[in-house]
Amino acid sequence: MLESSRRDFLRLTGAAGAGLAIAGARPFAANAAPARPTEATLVPDAQATTLWYRTPAKEDQIIREGLPIGNGRLGALTGGNPADDVVYLTDGSFWTGGRNDTLQSDGQLPYDGNGFGSFGLLAQVRVALTGHNPQTYTDYRRTLDLSNGIVSVSYRIGKAHYRREIYASHPDDVIVLRLTQSGGGTHTGAVSLVGTHGETTTAAGSQASFDGTLPNGLRYAAAVTAVGTGGRIGTDGSKVTFEGCRELLVVICGGTDYSRDAAKNFRDPAVDPLALARTKIASAARIPGAGLLATHVADYRRLYDRMRLRLGESSQVQRALDTWSRVAVRYTDPTTPDPELEAMYVQFGRYLNITGSRDRLPMNLQGIWVHNNNPDWYGDYHTDINIQMNYWLADPAGLGETGHALADYCVSQLPVWTDVTRRLYNDPRNRFRNSSGKLAGWAVAFSTNIHGGSGWVWHPSGNAWLCNSLWRHYEYSLDRAYLEKIYPVLKGAAEFWQARLIPTTVTEPDGTTREVLIDDNAWSPEHGPDAKGITYAQELAWDLFQQIKVASEVLGRDEDFAAEVTDLQARLYLPRVSPKSGWLEEWMTPENLGETTHRHLSPLIGFYPGDRINTDTSPKELIDGVRALLTARGMDSYGWACAWRSLCWSRLKDAENAYQLYLTVLRPSMNNGNGTSANLFDMYSQGSYTIFQIDANLGGAAAALEMLLYSRPGVIELLPALPDAWAPNGEVTGVGARGGFEVDLAWRNGKVTSATIRSVGGTETEVRAGTWRRRIALKPGRSVTVTPGR
Repeated sequence: MLESSRRDFLRLTGAAGAGLAIAGARPFAANAAPARPTEATLVPDAQATTLWYRTPAKEDQIIREGLPIGNGRLGALTGGNPADDVVYLTDGSFWTGGRNDTLQSDGQLPYDGNGFGSFGLLAQVRVALTGHNPQTYTDYRRTLDLSNGIVSVSYRIGKAHYRREIYASHPDDVIVLRLTQSGGGTHTGAVSLVGTHGETTTAAGSQASFDGTLPNGLRYAAAVTAVGTGGRIGTDGSKVTFEGCRELLVVICGGTDYSRDAAKNFRDPAVDPLALARTKIASAARIPGAGLLATHVADYRRLYDRMRLRLGESSQVQRALDTWSRVAVRYTDPTTPDPELEAMYVQFGRYLNITGSRDRLPMNLQGIWVHNNNPDWYGDYHTDINIQMNYWLADPAGLGETGHALADYCVSQLPVWTDVTRRLYNDPRNRFRNSSGKLAGWAVAFSTNIHGGSGWVWHPSGNAWLCNSLWRHYEYSLDRAYLEKIYPVLKGAAEFWQARLIPTTVTEPDGTTREVLIDDNAWSPEHGPDAKGITYAQELAWDLFQQIKVASEVLGRDEDFAAEVTDLQARLYLPRVSPKSGWLEEWMTPENLGETTHRHLSPLIGFYPGDRINTDTSPKELIDGVRALLTARGMDSYGWACAWRSLCWSRLKDAENAYQLYLTVLRPSMNNGNGTSANLFDMYSQGSYTIFQIDANLGGAAAALEMLLYSRPGVIELLPALPDAWAPNGEVTGVGARGGFEVDLAWRNGKVTSATIRSVGGTETEVRAGTWRRRIALKPGRSVTVTPGR
C-alpha cells in the first residue's frame, strides 16, 4: 500500500516535472539597479485594506502599538508621533552568541544570552519636528495600508495639512520616511541615530552613522541621511538637521557582515557594513521620493495582489471604528460577525510574511521586530512548533517564495549541525542519546540561532519537523530545483533516524505480538516525562521516510537508501487510541502522563500538519481518538496553540469550533493576557507582562484559509469547514493547493458557485465540494473552471 501511495503521489502531482524558480539569496550587499517606475500605482484609499488609529503609539508600548514595516532583512516598528517620531530598527542577522557547542554537565547545550546569544535591536532613529506637538495639531490619523505596504501619518496644523509615509523598500534595501505638506507648512527639526550598545554616532554633510563589533565578532553599522526641498540640511553634533523644508526625505539603512557560509563562520569579510550602509542611503536619496515609493509599491504589490479574500460585508458602524476599538467590539459582541476585520487579519498575516521573510534569514519568534535587546527566549528559532508555524501560511497564501528563507537557513546550517551532532549527541550524559551507540546525520536542540548553535535541550525529532516544513513548499510548488537544494537536509535527517530507531515488541489487541521500531528516549514537546516511542516522534519519522521515498524517485537518486527507509517505515510503531481515555495516545501507554489541557498538540502532528491520519482513509476509531484528544485539550490557550487547534478542527470538518478558535486568536490582549494587541501583533502572556510572538499571527491566518480549502496530494476540497458567519457569500483568489495548483473560489449561501483551478506544475487532482467530486487533468500553466453540482 505504501508503494501504491508513492506512485499515486507522483502520478497525481506530476512531480517529476520542473516547477517554479528559486528566489535568489540576497545578503546585505551592493544594490542592484531596479527598473524604476516614476509614479506609484496605489490601491485607492476607499478600496485599500487598512489598520488605522486616532493617536500615535506610546513609546513604552511600541511592541503593542507600533506599526511594523520590513523588507525581509530590515525591520522597524514606527510610532507616528508628529513631534518626535521613532523608528526601532532591526536587521534579521543582528545576533549575539555563536556556535555554542560546549556541553553542560547534563549533556545538554547551554541556553543563555552569552554562548547561545540573542536577537536584538540595531538602532533607534528619531525625527523631531519643531512645533508639531499635541497642543498644535488636529485631525490625527495613523494607518498601516496593507494593500500598498505603507505606514502613514496625517494631521493638520492651522491651514497646513501634513503627511508622512514610511516603508521598507526591498528593491532599494532601505527604510524611507517621507514628510510632505500642503497649505504652506514647512518642516524644521533634527534626525538622530542612536545605537543600542553604546556606539558613538558621528555626523557630517547630510549623514549620521555609527558602526561596531559584537563580542562574537559580528560587525555591524547603521546610517541615516536627509534630503530637503526648499530648505537647508546640515549637522549639529551627531544629528542631521533640517530647516524650512517643504518636503523632507529621510533614508535609513543598516546591517551586518553576516553570511550564510558556514565555512567562513557565517561572516563575509568582503562586507564593510558602514561603507555599505552609507552607499545605500546615498544611492536612494538621489531618487525623488515619488520614485522611491513607486518602486516599493510595485515590488510589494507583486506579492500582495496574488490573493484577494472576501468573507462577507461588515456594517458601516464597524467600518467607522478604529482598529483597536473594532477588535474589542468583535470580542464583546461575539454574536455579530465582522467579516472584513476577520479577512483583514489574514491579510495582515500575509503582510508579515512579505515584510518579514524575503530572501535572507527566516522569521524567528518575533519575526524581525523587537523593541529591546533581551527578548524572551532570545527571539530564537524554536524547532518544536514556532518556526514551523511561521511558514504554515506562506504557500496557501500565494507567498511560497517567502519560505525559501527557511530552506536556505537549514541548508546553510547543515554542515555545523552535522558536525556538532557527530561530536556531541551521543555523549553519555545526554539523556536523549542513541542507546544503540549508532549515530549518523544531524540533529538540533529545541532552540537554534543563526551561527550554527543550538540551545536548551536536544530535540531528536526537531530535524524531521524542520524537514516537514521544507517539504510543504515542495508539495505546493513541485519545484524540482528546490527539491535538489533541500535533499541533503532531508537525507541527513533520515540517516539520523536510521541510526536512532530501536526494536521492541508490542502486544496486539488480539493477543499476538510483533516486533516494531520506536524512537529512543525523548520528550513529547513540551509535556510529560521522557519516554520511548512517543507519538510525536513516530509520526515525524514516518513522514520523513515518506519524503525520502518520493524525493528519491523524483530526483532519480539513492534508490537503495530509499528502499531501506521504506522498510523502516513499514516497521514503525504507530499510535493507538487509549482504551481508558478514548484519546489518541501521546505516549506508548493508555495512561495520560501529562496535563490534559496542555498547550502543545504534539500527538496530533500526524493529523496536522501531517496527513497520515486523515478522515478519508483512517479508521473511525482513530479519528474519534483525535477528536477526543482535541476536545480534552480545550478551546483556550496561547495564540499559537489556538491556531493549531483551529487547523485540526478544520480537518475534522467542525467549522464552528475552528471558527471560535480563530476568534480566540483575535481577542484583544487585556491586562497582560493572551490575545491580539492594538497593532494586531499576537501577545503571549508571561503573567506580569506580555511578549510578542509572530507564530500565532501566521498560524491564525493559515487557520482561516484551511476552513476554505483543504488540499493534500491528489485532493482539493473546497469549503471543508465554512463557518456560518462566512456562509452568506465570499471569495478567495490565489490560494495555494498541494499537488501543484492554485485556486480561485467563490460561494453563496454556503455553497460553492465556481472554482478555477490553475496548474503550477500539477497535472491531475480530484476536486471536492461536499458530496460533489470531479477529477481534473491539466497541463502545467493551464486552468479549468468548475461549478460544483452542475
